[in-house]
Amino acid sequence: MKAYVFPGQGSQYCGMGRDIFEAFPAAKELMQRADEVLGFSISAIMFTGSEDELRQTRYTQPAIFLHSIAIASLLGSEGVAMTAGHSLGEYSALCFAGAIGFDDAMRIVARRGELMQNAGQQNPGTMAALIGMQDSAVENLLAEASSAGIVQAANFNSPGQVVISGDVAAVKKAIELAPSFGARMARELVVSGAFHSPLMKPAEQELAAALENIEIRDARIPVCMNAVAEPVTAAPEIRKNLIMQLTSPVLWTQSIEAMVSGGIREFIEIGPQKVLQGLIKRIDKSVTGSGIDTAEDIRRVM
Repeated sequence: MKAYVFPGQGSQYCGMGRDIFEAFPAAKELMQRADEVLGFSISAIMFTGSEDELRQTRYTQPAIFLHSIAIASLLGSEGVAMTAGHSLGEYSALCFAGAIGFDDAMRIVARRGELMQNAGQQNPGTMAALIGMQDSAVENLLAEASSAGIVQAANFNSPGQVVISGDVAAVKKAIELAPSFGARMARELVVSGAFHSPLMKPAEQELAAALENIEIRDARIPVCMNAVAEPVTAAPEIRKNLIMQLTSPVLWTQSIEAMVSGGIREFIEIGPQKVLQGLIKRIDKSVTGSGIDTAEDIRRVM
């Protein structure tokens, strides 16, 4: 059985999606529709925007979502038994699975990006990658570093790769202490806020209100969701998990393990770059992985 997985923030690149826009009329129509829905040209930012512009959370999120959905809409869902997305990518997965319509998904992703960027300005924080540590060691490290402020695990990306998030002082203290807890590397990330931590709380209530204004349906394909690492199809659960996701850790390792337990043997990453393929290979070497990012990739699989 195969699953589609959708990347999150950090996988964007200048010129993303332009070849797909030019090669496939249906994708061109979808991207033009996105510009209409948003009231600004996200496609222009994707195709010709600067790296700095594309790195702004309010543009990054709709750009990655649109790139992913443009590809997925061309491929269709035949033979796809399950889906999942990393953080932002969860919205791509839910749209693909029929739980959220394209226009509503485009709007809510753009709103989420704005809210997260604003929360990052309101509650300045940072994130860091920890490499080579056991999850239990990460917990002990965070318990000690929390004396300097809020800090928690934000992403369980793969065994031995955990991202932490929180107050600048607490994250920096965790980086300093990490080698003594067994980390091979601890590196601060270039981000605009402490995503998936309590510092995103200002965005949570407003996101919940925004989600109330869109229709969420039962998913046609199970979506293994970040906050619970379980396949979900029921609309009320989807809504609850999307709100939880903003301040909760992304349980990516646990989600892939759950999907493998559910019978998935082939993972196909839909969207920019190859981040998830690398993580999945580290989580379970017995499964196969590939990706579809460019017009050439689409032609090859179609």
